[in-house]
Amino acid sequence: MVTLAEVARHAGVSASTVSYVLSGKRSISATTRDRVERSIEELGYHPNAGARALASSRSNIIALMMPLRTDMYVPVMMEIALAVATTARTHGYDVLLLTGEEGPAAVRRVAGSGLADAMILMDVELLDARLPLVREAGRPTVLIGLPADTTGLTCVDLDFAATGALCAEHLAELGHREIAVIGEAAAVYERHTGFAERTVEGLRRRARELGLRTLHRPCEGGYASLAGTLARIFGERPGTTGLVVQNEHAIDPLLSLLREQGRAVPEDVSVVAVCPEQVALQASVRLTSVAIPAQEMGRRAVELVMEKLEGRGRPRSTLLPPELTVRASSGPPPARG
Repeated sequence: MVTLAEVARHAGVSASTVSYVLSGKRSISATTRDRVERSIEELGYHPNAGARALASSRSNIIALMMPLRTDMYVPVMMEIALAVATTARTHGYDVLLLTGEEGPAAVRRVAGSGLADAMILMDVELLDARLPLVREAGRPTVLIGLPADTTGLTCVDLDFAATGALCAEHLAELGHREIAVIGEAAAVYERHTGFAERTVEGLRRRARELGLRTLHRPCEGGYASLAGTLARIFGERPGTTGLVVQNEHAIDPLLSLLREQGRAVPEDVSVVAVCPEQVALQASVRLTSVAIPAQEMGRRAVELVMEKLEGRGRPRSTLLPPELTVRASSGPPPARG
């Protein structure tokens, strides 16, 4: 390991001069600065992270709060986390990943300890208990998700209300009049998780405007759970010809059960999914879907954090417009005989 003293000897300056060049706390002549920077490059010197943090009052770390829950689709969350980490590195920042379900305690710990310069919060609930502390702490924070009250907050998310509306419009245009939503696990709605509730709200509102009948049923996503959910849907609404699925765990069991029941997709039942592109493409029937822009959300969140760290960011919500891709799983409803 090359030391600061070795850089100073190589450049022919004092150790304090090297320190000032690194921290920028004092004005150093351009000639001396160039000499020190050349020595740093030639020797391959990397400042100690702890010393650098003390010198600059910055840790160069972003805390990413990503509670890992069994009722959430982890691959999407990890894709967002990876995008956060890779984008942060382009700005010279590392990411501290907090995966526990600590809620406000995690915010308090980061804000009170100086562990990180900024925070990014995922799995945002409509009435998220972390938000009063976020507002109080004043530490640069970005939410990947949209709470009920965004006052004073910076958020980025897919426009899930528009996503639900887009699914309803697509099925209505094909001629469907009765549709059902197979949703996330019940616990997701009990927590009032923003993305799930907004999707259903947007779909119901647009369906009413279009004269569609709708039904929403949460589902755990496994084969047995899905079988019960489908039985209830067709028992209550035998005329249902369109299904909107917002539950990645339910997609494969759903297609299998429809096939077993002799319901052809899309001839008897159309299926539209809100899911990652890869999931839609790898299903047994290529799914008409609205993709989850996980990488874009992660990248945007870091860019918004950097604006805040640089004193340029103002509270605002960035909603990414949904895009529906038509594939093999949606078509006109069967003719009524």
